[in-house]
Amino acid sequence: MTIRVLAVITLPLLMLVSVSSASDQRPNIVFIFCDDLTCQSVSAYGESRHLLETPHIDRLAEQGMLFNRCLVTNSICGPSRATILTGKYSHKNGFYNNSNSRFDSSQPAFPKMLQASGYQTAMIGKWHLGSDPVGFDYWHILPGQGVYYNPPMIRMGERVAMEGYTTDLIGDLSIEWLKNRDRTKPFMLMSQHKAPHREWAPALRHLGWDNDRVYPEPATLFDDYKGRSTAVSDHDMGLDRTFTDRDAKLNTPRNLTPEQLVEWNRYYGPRNEEYHKANLTGRDLVRWRYNRYMHDYLACVKAVDENVGRLIQALEEEGLSDNTVVIFTSDQGFFLGEHGWFDKRWIFEESLRSPLMVRWPGTVEAGQECDRIVSLVDFAETFLEIAGLPIPDDMQGRSLVPLLQGKTPEDWRKSLYYHYYEFPVPHRVRPHKGVITDRYKLVHYYKPDVDDWELLDREADPLEVTNFYEHPGYSDIVAELHQELKRLQTEVDELDEPPRRAYGNRPFAGEQLPPQQKKNRQKKKQ
Repeated sequence: MTIRVLAVITLPLLMLVSVSSASDQRPNIVFIFCDDLTCQSVSAYGESRHLLETPHIDRLAEQGMLFNRCLVTNSICGPSRATILTGKYSHKNGFYNNSNSRFDSSQPAFPKMLQASGYQTAMIGKWHLGSDPVGFDYWHILPGQGVYYNPPMIRMGERVAMEGYTTDLIGDLSIEWLKNRDRTKPFMLMSQHKAPHREWAPALRHLGWDNDRVYPEPATLFDDYKGRSTAVSDHDMGLDRTFTDRDAKLNTPRNLTPEQLVEWNRYYGPRNEEYHKANLTGRDLVRWRYNRYMHDYLACVKAVDENVGRLIQALEEEGLSDNTVVIFTSDQGFFLGEHGWFDKRWIFEESLRSPLMVRWPGTVEAGQECDRIVSLVDFAETFLEIAGLPIPDDMQGRSLVPLLQGKTPEDWRKSLYYHYYEFPVPHRVRPHKGVITDRYKLVHYYKPDVDDWELLDREADPLEVTNFYEHPGYSDIVAELHQELKRLQTEVDELDEPPRRAYGNRPFAGEQLPPQQKKNRQKKKQ
């Protein structure tokens, strides 16, 4: 493949490369992105609990490469999205949390670079970064978190009303854009789903899809957090304490049409009546919530899988399969009852690990698996290399292209730096940082009322319920990982204390917010 460079124009922090469209045969890129999709719910990963078949998603793995250790650097939605766009950690792109962060769209990001080089770029679905998308020829997004039914959306700055199920609508819009694209140019399509984000509202066609199945419980559903840091036990994201009536579908969504409401009540009505009569408490209540959660969450995944199949079929109908790279992934993992939790945020495996599969005909041999540590911080670099563009020196990840080609660089990472900031809302997960290797995790919970270290050993304790930090025989490992953590902090340039805004716009107990942040918070309330 020959790319003829006509001109190179240097702008602040951004190199723009103009490519002749007449001979431009660079690969198209379709990026299918979910919110809170976890490996446990994707059948290609063959997890111990068999929860759901995802044949269309699995097909991408069968025809391409499945990554077993795709890890995030900050397990929360907005920061993961900012990391993907910039190829940088949260402390470098400025997007630390979902509470008060807003994406600075003036900074370099891969969509701008692709667009400037001759790619058509489109962003459809969940954006969730505060500012409007920049670097896209077309965008049609959900405002904020979005809703599951009949969502308002924003099309190129204009508010539009939509009717239908959000996952299907994002699939429809993605296929529509694909069929109406400029066929003289390569393209980058980002098709980004809300699902299966909380509150896990199913497509009405999937209500009762599991025939009231009783789901296999995770071994740690009733984790007692014995011997662990207070940071682990004093959370607010448990099925026993945080699961709301809205989560449980005991409340009806406000934006259903009358016809949709009939279907909703037909399924949930009698089951909710049985629940109220049972007056459940203790472990029985947790088990009821867990099974309701599994029905709803997995139904959301089922709709995503169907729409992945529709989009792949559209690529085939358009004759695009052979020259299109398809990437399927999520902004992080999610807990499906492990440790008694839902949500994400933690450095624990279910939250840290994201599904990732890449189909690239002619480059990726079908049916491959990769066990190397890769990360969302690698995606921008990967997209740029696929497009034949230079990778800026200040990006902090590495292109996955060598791994996709079956070649592992000798200096490929053996560890990854992690840092989660947001506290105290919404789930009281203490800020923590750590280093992750294939086997170990060294974790430091450091704010506001803890200063605890934990060592997790995935080989000795795959459920991650034991702190080995002070166990006999681990002192050398602890010392090595402390050194590695310091090395990684130096490498990513985060040795200093994060700014106060990194933790969000709520004060810690007994803390006074800085005057400007307090003013901003009051203004937001008004």
